[in-house]
Amino acid sequence: MSKSIVRIGTRGSQLALYQANLVKSKLEQAIPDTTFEIVIISTKGDKILDVALSKIGDKGLFTKELEHALFNNEVDMCVHSLKDLPTVFPEGAQLGAILKRAEYKDAWVSKDGLSLEEMTEAHTVATSSLRRKAQVHRINPKVKVVDIRGNVNTRLKKMEDGHCDAMVMAGAGLIRLGFDDVITNLFEPDYFVSACGQGAIAVEIRDNDAHIEAIVKTLHCEESYQQITAERSFLNELEGGCQIPIGAYANIDGDDMHLLGLVAMPDGSQELRAELSGKACDAETIGRKLAQQMAQSGAHEILEKVRTLNNQ
Repeated sequence: MSKSIVRIGTRGSQLALYQANLVKSKLEQAIPDTTFEIVIISTKGDKILDVALSKIGDKGLFTKELEHALFNNEVDMCVHSLKDLPTVFPEGAQLGAILKRAEYKDAWVSKDGLSLEEMTEAHTVATSSLRRKAQVHRINPKVKVVDIRGNVNTRLKKMEDGHCDAMVMAGAGLIRLGFDDVITNLFEPDYFVSACGQGAIAVEIRDNDAHIEAIVKTLHCEESYQQITAERSFLNELEGGCQIPIGAYANIDGDDMHLLGLVAMPDGSQELRAELSGKACDAETIGRKLAQQMAQSGAHEILEKVRTLNNQ
């Protein structure tokens, strides 16, 4: 009797393929009587590499084409870096599983080993993220900050060729690809707030597909799901996206959760931070309440300024 085939949709970058193959390997172990195949799909964010992400627009930048393939029955599930996923799924799709979260912190990659504080006006820091840009400017207003696009290898090569003296990158991506040795240090969240959902891998599936839903549930980590729920609820309430300078990190200790949130101007001129604690089972409410608390302190006014700048 032939095995049934389940198709896993993914972007074609080295990191995306690592994540998809991790999902594939875990599913093969859990369900050995099924064949799992990788299907590579190129997205808008992969094709436009000469424009800053904040200028392209962030609605489905790295997900829309994957979702089209899902709805057209070309794939049975899509694997994403969770921080790339919009907070609201398109009609007909749902979150199937979140794998156990990997490293959530941002990594400092410095060519000469200098810290961010040690850098001067002669140094340049590269990042593709407005959230990272804002925090770099706030910590050290002297340094120049430039955009950088491309996969991990491309960015490291650009740094070696003189594009920049240091970069801020997702620690999880570097570690997953075996680049631990280039990390100068990992930023603690109270120093440098990470992106909502950073370090987590998400599996998106079609609504009302009980067969695939049962398969991907074997991957699910409930504690990571609670962390992500709080962070994405915070992001959703503020109507932010992955190219808006918003960050959040939810820490869980037993039954308790502590959520830290950030909203900032890209130039570091304004930054709001707030914290809220509660029970981990109330993750969505904690995220929403922290966002409302920050809105009362001026978060929406900052974000409106950022959107105006992005549209110029």
